[in-house]
Amino acid sequence: MAVATEPRAATLPLAEGRAGSTVRVHPILTGEILSPRSWVERHRGRLAPARTALDLLGRTGWGWVPAPPWIWLPVPAFLIEHPIVDTGLHQSCATDVGANMGRLGGLIYRVRMDREQALRFQIAERGVSPRDVQVVVMTHLHIDHASAVSDFPEATFVVDEREWHAAASGGASKGYQRRQFDHAFDWRTLDYSADAVESFAGFARTFDLFGDGSVRVASTPGHTQGHQSLVLRTAGGEVLLVGDAAYTERELRGEALPLLVEDAHLHARSLKEIRSYLEQTPDATVITGHDADLWARLREVYE
Repeated sequence: MAVATEPRAATLPLAEGRAGSTVRVHPILTGEILSPRSWVERHRGRLAPARTALDLLGRTGWGWVPAPPWIWLPVPAFLIEHPIVDTGLHQSCATDVGANMGRLGGLIYRVRMDREQALRFQIAERGVSPRDVQVVVMTHLHIDHASAVSDFPEATFVVDEREWHAAASGGASKGYQRRQFDHAFDWRTLDYSADAVESFAGFARTFDLFGDGSVRVASTPGHTQGHQSLVLRTAGGEVLLVGDAAYTERELRGEALPLLVEDAHLHARSLKEIRSYLEQTPDATVITGHDADLWARLREVYE
């Protein structure tokens, strides 16, 4: 393995839950990344490769001017009372993307953020110190989700076991930057092939993290080998954090597909399970991974 950190298998529940518990969910915008629209909605048809290539020629850096198809994608994180979901962008990305995302990341990504948008500062405004965060659930370990792992040294980090191995052996070409997450923190892995896994409302493989039904993680691979989504129970109803299993609402409706996925078959299967959940839970609030239009409509807190 190419990392120094050795995670341990998670023992559930992570903490003693209380029957009927609910959580409060704070969507937090940690910054934005400039991207061609075709990254979240791939071109179709015979000319798709050429149209994608033209999109990429509108990249930033080296004097290039962004072409019209480029859009700003939100990079979210979520404070959940209990845990945090993903970490968003590290504050260093406000001034030096390469320092956090590596040389390739610094060349590829253009970030728009103020330093104060970093998750550690935004949760402090909500009365939570980074050192008070006990659990961080990682949907996956791509560089825009694991960017600020180092800000939460006291937390237990929960990740799919397959995702840990993919990130540990993968590199920048797979979307990972090992130095973001290779810290001697308390990393715990979930094995979705274990006997303790449960089906839940359309999802074939889930775990109840606290044993009280308030925070449930669901295996939704495809975007990466070990991607996971979350079903959260608030007093006002359920909130589904899709993560990057679907970038946008249009993708959930079958109107768009992302340019790249790690495994197209698994990605399609995960979308099918998400849609099954939505059929069974039509009143749920659904938050996809990088949908600028959706983000503008989100409430400050769901409770």
